[in-house]
Amino acid sequence: MLKEKKSLEDRLGIYTRLSEELEEIPELIEIAEELEDEDEAKTVIRSFDGIKDELEELKTRMLLSGKYDNKDAILSIHSGTGGVDANDWAEMLERMYLRYCEKKGFRTRILDRQDDVDYGIKSSTILVTGENAYGLLKSETGVHRLVRISPFNAMGKRQTSFAAVEVVPDIGDDIEVNINPSDLKIDTYRSGGAGGQHVNTTDSAVRITHIPTGIVVTCQNERSQIMNREVAMKILVSKLTRIAEEAHKENLNEIKGDQSMATWGSQIRNYVFQPYTMVKDTRTGAEVGNVDAVMDGDIDVFIRAKLSQDAAKKTQG
Repeated sequence: MLKEKKSLEDRLGIYTRLSEELEEIPELIEIAEELEDEDEAKTVIRSFDGIKDELEELKTRMLLSGKYDNKDAILSIHSGTGGVDANDWAEMLERMYLRYCEKKGFRTRILDRQDDVDYGIKSSTILVTGENAYGLLKSETGVHRLVRISPFNAMGKRQTSFAAVEVVPDIGDDIEVNINPSDLKIDTYRSGGAGGQHVNTTDSAVRITHIPTGIVVTCQNERSQIMNREVAMKILVSKLTRIAEEAHKENLNEIKGDQSMATWGSQIRNYVFQPYTMVKDTRTGAEVGNVDAVMDGDIDVFIRAKLSQDAAKKTQG
């Protein structure tokens, strides 16, 4: 409750400040014109652009009203159809999200990363910490499609590749969850990436399978098997909680059926590198021609469009 109160006070404070700064713009323009000072005029334009960007950011924050929107996020990326190109695509998406989080001031920690033998990654799970991390990233859940001239194809042919992204809120210790131990299959294996002396020397990595749903979570980047198991359980609880809410189930043990490939159900965005450059969201119609900027983490246009769309649907409903 106190966290929510502080967040509202912060938003009000930002709005008040921006309103005052906006009121000063006409006066600053007049001064620049009277002085015929081009540098001063450019300064005023930069100030106005800065205010506009902050207002857009504030508008986005105001759209976040979901139960878990203010939580941290657990973001998972899985390579799909497309062979080595898909593995490369998954790694490209990983970089895109890490760059986005960096620009937002979010902290990130890779909990698990499965490198491919040849190139790219099979999967990556990232903990994103920061205000409204889940609210901003939740709409990225879905299948992302890449179209480009494959750098791995000797014939230089165009290749279509797929990767799935899943984002769940980091529930933390806010709720008490009881999962039937008999529903879990827990395996340990040797970690396969950089991390410390324990890597490649002990079976510290943990894989947990929730048998009723087929959901599999893994963690290998913590310092011990116990810590990896705790983090893996945390991810599992978050995934099951989200599914339970979507299915309107109060008891996680009521969740049945194969949920392991749930994120593969819908293609949400196309990234076209050739024969033209365009990134287009299939749900909102939002599109950007600068593919390089998008891959460098500039995905706010898609996030804002989806949040606005969802807010409009709620209002109509």
